[in-house]
Amino acid sequence: MDEEIVIIDTNTRNEKIKNFFVNNKKLLISIPVVLILILFSFFSYQTYKDSHRERLANKYNSTIIKYENGDKAKTISSMKEIIEDKDITYSPLGLYFLIDNNLIDNKDEVNDLFDILIMKTNLKTEIRNLVIYKKALFNSEFLSENELIKILNPIINSESVWKSHGLYLMAEYFYSKNEREKSKEFFNQILILPNSNTNIRLESQKRINRDFSE
Repeated sequence: MDEEIVIIDTNTRNEKIKNFFVNNKKLLISIPVVLILILFSFFSYQTYKDSHRERLANKYNSTIIKYENGDKAKTISSMKEIIEDKDITYSPLGLYFLIDNNLIDNKDEVNDLFDILIMKTNLKTEIRNLVIYKKALFNSEFLSENELIKILNPIINSESVWKSHGLYLMAEYFYSKNEREKSKEFFNQILILPNSNTNIRLESQKRINRDFSE
């Protein structure tokens, strides 16, 4: 009797398994197909990204060669295209190259390029903070106090490694405007900041001892 029950249970289990495969045949076939398509898409996209970055690197290098050959217009155009590509490496390099070589006179145009990096490019946090600092540095000679602080706020109100740089820029800004108390306040903030840059901390201490001693 027990053997018959075992045989019946086995047959029932086999029948259920058979029915499961019959009833879910399309699903069972589609799952591996979907997985294969996902893997294929992933590797295809990765291959495209690698190829695209290689072309971008070649474009960046060839643009520098064009500049060295005196082709300023093509240099500006190509570097703008690289910036607008929103690449995490070559887009910032493209903007820095334009700024370092004073290739764009229009400050609003330069700020628009900064904003592409800050707001539309998937940069790591500290790289984005560096770009923000560079934007503030670029604008420091012609923006008002409020406008400059607005740019620097994301750094000054954070624990970024660039915070002391931002504070130092504001200290120098106020010192150049002969607003000594405000300047000293920012220098002092650098001195009490736990992770301030060592060189900036030393320079801030020197400035306080030299320029603010009673």
